[in-house]
Amino acid sequence: MLKVGIVGKTNTGKTTLFNAVTLLNAEISNYPFTTKVPNIGVGYAKTACVCRELGVKDNPQNSACIDGWRFIPIEVIDLPGLIKGAWEGAGLGNQFLSVAAQADVLLHVVDASGGINSKGEICEPGMGSPLADYYDTEEELIRWYMKNLMENADQVRRLMEGKNMGLAKAFFEILAGIKVKEWHIKTALERTRLIGIPFEDWEDEDFKTFATEIRYLSKPTLIVANKMDMPVAEKNFKGLQETFGERFVVPCSADVELMLRRAEKAGTISYVPGEEGFRVKDESGLTPKQRWAIDYVRSRVFDKWLRTGVDQAISASVFKLLMMNVVYPVEDAKRYSDRKGNVLPDAFMLPQGSTPLDLAWAIHSDLANGFIYAIDATSGLRLPKDYLLHDRDIISIASTRRRPKKS
Repeated sequence: MLKVGIVGKTNTGKTTLFNAVTLLNAEISNYPFTTKVPNIGVGYAKTACVCRELGVKDNPQNSACIDGWRFIPIEVIDLPGLIKGAWEGAGLGNQFLSVAAQADVLLHVVDASGGINSKGEICEPGMGSPLADYYDTEEELIRWYMKNLMENADQVRRLMEGKNMGLAKAFFEILAGIKVKEWHIKTALERTRLIGIPFEDWEDEDFKTFATEIRYLSKPTLIVANKMDMPVAEKNFKGLQETFGERFVVPCSADVELMLRRAEKAGTISYVPGEEGFRVKDESGLTPKQRWAIDYVRSRVFDKWLRTGVDQAISASVFKLLMMNVVYPVEDAKRYSDRKGNVLPDAFMLPQGSTPLDLAWAIHSDLANGFIYAIDATSGLRLPKDYLLHDRDIISIASTRRRPKKS
């Protein structure tokens, strides 16, 4: 399961975002370090389901389909707010940074209203700087990577000398546990032009430059500009976009999304996460307070930003930054079903460049070990094991070993 980490300073709304995504009841308060341990839950990445174009009624097993949208489970990790010196153990310590390093992609939450100061304390909106808060948190992450690299420098040297490894391979042996791939290391060495400098001659600044590249290559990051329903947020949001580019900054109101999801769960409204609006089921039954809240949400969020941004942040991080394709494995290619008759039962997210053999491994090792060929269910064409899968492919795998039955 893909892991999405939520990082940022305290009081930026990280836990509210986590709750909105997972609908769990992690504690929310306006004081530093409310989150004292990482909150871990299950959220969902949303994509248009192929049931629409096929005109079939699906019966998902590993995911959900709501109004033609497939919701695929992901693991979401809410990290405690980071303060200056966290990489050295300040605040809640750098043990939480190691948890962030286990994520595949990061959502970096900032308070777009400028409502927290440099210490992460609540202040008057507009007095704080989301841009400065972003850089403060990123510095902690980079310093943590740098510290790990320097602390393991002797082991890297031993691997190079004792096992005759190249520098990239030796680094990979050290960093593989935090999801750093060998191509990340090779690319970082090339970009920093350190590939031609003997490792024993590296200085502190070289380690920091290399750590910066490793951090961003191994952990693609989307900036979530939270609290966009606040009047002072728009100016800061434009500044973030100008600095980092529109592709990497998403406007968001996690409070509003959480309210909508709870109202939908209570049966008050009809709302599909990510939609450009919602419907109140019985307007006559609203209390004055509920009516005010509905008007506020419509005027401050949907009329201005079209959606709350929570679902957009998850989808952009998974499908844009990680470039995942959604593939639907089936056993009966003609009926698009599994052996029990469930139509389009599963949806798997695989990175671009994946093959039917990779899909087989993702499903079960037995299926992969006995792999013969794959069939494109929509065309009936037989595919080789090195065929490059596309988004929305429906694939049936022929194997000498059948997939074990689900319990």
